[in-house]
Amino acid sequence: MPLEEQWQQQKEKVLGWIRLGFSIAAIVVIQLNPERAARFPVLSYFSLYTFFIYSLSILYLARSEKTDSKKIGLITTCLDILWVSLMVYSTGGSRTPFFVFYLFPVITASSRYGMKGGLLVAVVGVTLYGFIRFDPSSENPLGIDTFIIRSIYMLVLAYIFGFLSEFEMRQNERLMALYKTAGEVATREERQRIARELHDRLLQVLASLTLRLEACRGLFLQSPAELSDELRSMEEAARSSMAEIREFLAGKETDALPAGTLMERLREEMKFLRDGLGLRVVLESEPDELTLAPEVEQQLYYVLREGLMNIARHAQASRAEIFLEHKEKTIRGELKDDGVGFHMPSIKNSGNGLGLGAMKERIEKLGGTFSIETAPGKGTRIWFHVAADAG
Repeated sequence: MPLEEQWQQQKEKVLGWIRLGFSIAAIVVIQLNPERAARFPVLSYFSLYTFFIYSLSILYLARSEKTDSKKIGLITTCLDILWVSLMVYSTGGSRTPFFVFYLFPVITASSRYGMKGGLLVAVVGVTLYGFIRFDPSSENPLGIDTFIIRSIYMLVLAYIFGFLSEFEMRQNERLMALYKTAGEVATREERQRIARELHDRLLQVLASLTLRLEACRGLFLQSPAELSDELRSMEEAARSSMAEIREFLAGKETDALPAGTLMERLREEMKFLRDGLGLRVVLESEPDELTLAPEVEQQLYYVLREGLMNIARHAQASRAEIFLEHKEKTIRGELKDDGVGFHMPSIKNSGNGLGLGAMKERIEKLGGTFSIETAPGKGTRIWFHVAADAG
């Protein structure tokens, strides 16, 4: 159910309780002062008790949330003004204590339809009250000056209630617009997060499997034993990725990299690139074994693995270098190759820079900086700085 409709139904519930309170108060007043019903006793008690039953019925419909709140609002506005007029006429005419009840339909109309609705109902109420005041059969009618003051009083209150209601409606419209905008932004961010996760988890594995399948062609006749080992490794990678994707779709947090294994996993990637594709990768770090926060380690693994896959698929390089330095609570990283490079603006315009964008997002997520230096024929150099405990 839309938020605006929920708010409207909640408002009808509140108005239902207020109407019921008015009906109970009217019965109590007549019980305390029966003389108010002396002129038309049957009509007085009929109007009071049927108003009570009517109030209960409308409250039940409002609470059941099965009825259109707009239809209820229109019908109850008409019935309220007529019922109040009947109560006023039968319990003392223009001198009735229930004149103040006219404010209820004025308030409800203002809350539903704004200033114009409130003023229209107020005019109708004043007109009906005027018929009661100038009824020829009325005994000891209210003074004309008091009648005029009461009429002005009701019209002024209708204007005030209407003004406040329209102000509230405008504020609600702004809040709804902000709510919708926030929802769209959250949806877009969630889509980007899912795209990034699928890219880093699934697409990178598929890219790695594609490269390994290409390498298997050369092993098919040359080294069946190595081919068997490679196929077994690919099978394990595929099974692991399937399990990881299932957990991801189930909303579970998964760690692709056990804590403290960043260097080990990078060496595994390097071994495949060297043995399977003939790409020489040099890995250096200061100190030799890095101690990083688990979140930092995992994000760096995704970034560097994406960089290595890009080199293997697109760079046509013969050599790549990775350098990591942990110094004064800061991690400085660099990945460069001697490949063909590329033209940065053309990559951004073509929409093929998802991997590079994901790398940058991951570094910036850690509060770090990410830079790329490349040009056609001059290789590519990527470097970044992050805090070692940013996770």
